[in-house]
Amino acid sequence: MKAARLHAYGDDRLHLDEVPDPKIEGPFDVIVRIGGAGVCRTDLHVMEGIWRGIQDPQLPHTLGHENAGWVAEVGSAVDSVCAGDAVIVHPLMTDGVCPACRRGEDMHCDNAKFPGLNVDGGFAQYLKTVERSIFKLDEGLAPKEVAPYADAGLTAYRAVKRAVELLPPGTSCVAIGMGGLGHIGVQCLRAMCSAEIIVVDVSDEALQMAGRLGADHVVKAGDDAVAQVRELTAGKGVQVVLDFVGEQGTTRQGPSMLATGGTYFVVGYGGRIDLPAIEMISREIRVVGSLVGSYTELSELMVLAAQGKVKLETREYPFDDVNGALADLRNGQLHGRGVLVPA
Repeated sequence: MKAARLHAYGDDRLHLDEVPDPKIEGPFDVIVRIGGAGVCRTDLHVMEGIWRGIQDPQLPHTLGHENAGWVAEVGSAVDSVCAGDAVIVHPLMTDGVCPACRRGEDMHCDNAKFPGLNVDGGFAQYLKTVERSIFKLDEGLAPKEVAPYADAGLTAYRAVKRAVELLPPGTSCVAIGMGGLGHIGVQCLRAMCSAEIIVVDVSDEALQMAGRLGADHVVKAGDDAVAQVRELTAGKGVQVVLDFVGEQGTTRQGPSMLATGGTYFVVGYGGRIDLPAIEMISREIRVVGSLVGSYTELSELMVLAAQGKVKLETREYPFDDVNGALADLRNGQLHGRGVLVPA
């Protein structure tokens, strides 16, 4: 089969290689024929080498962790899906028996494998995963239309689910970034709470999308973004900031948008957070990291998708144009989410 693989850290292009098809090796293995694979900023970070020392795949390595398609083959013990079923794939392969899995926190599994980060992913014609990671799609949901829910959607949903506990009626929140994560997060906020939603982004096009998808106010990112947010909140700031960017200055501005007692959720990454301890204490603000999401949370998100309450803004790319998709993402020319579609 054909696969898009990273040959060396620091490369800004993937190589289209011919590699062996994955094969069933264990009783719970599932082979998925890829129908759509989302293009994510994490793919860029993997290529840059940011994940080295945390996840160290053997190079050449096949990227791609947002995957959906059709079951092609199953192991002898698999009975929840069969060949031909349309599925979305939870991004981690988990063991199901460690303490984290038993708590329902699949993303913290002690023995997890992460296709696209530490084992071969879905920028290919086929992906090997396990039955625990497979979610069967409702009729009417096509794999290429939902693939980015597997990570971008799931990551945004988990952060919002935690945030809405802090957002009763009468409160307000900021979503920083209206890209692949943020445009899903804003829709989840609108569907799950009545808080006033303020979106901050550098792009006029993205801010227009924010208005269409439920934002109450939009703010152009820049040096005066914090002041604009405070003006919209009578000088008090917001109860929650969801930072879907996590770099390029957002980690400096995000905490400054909070009201006293507010919570800053870090969802995107790439930058650093530097807060004086006295500020955290005197304002009693919290900084909370949010990582991917559980299988249960993916199933909850897919209910919202099936109900039409959350919709992806996507741009399709033929599989052979994987480097074009990555370049568009890198250069800020991709709004919403890019999806690779194999021939």
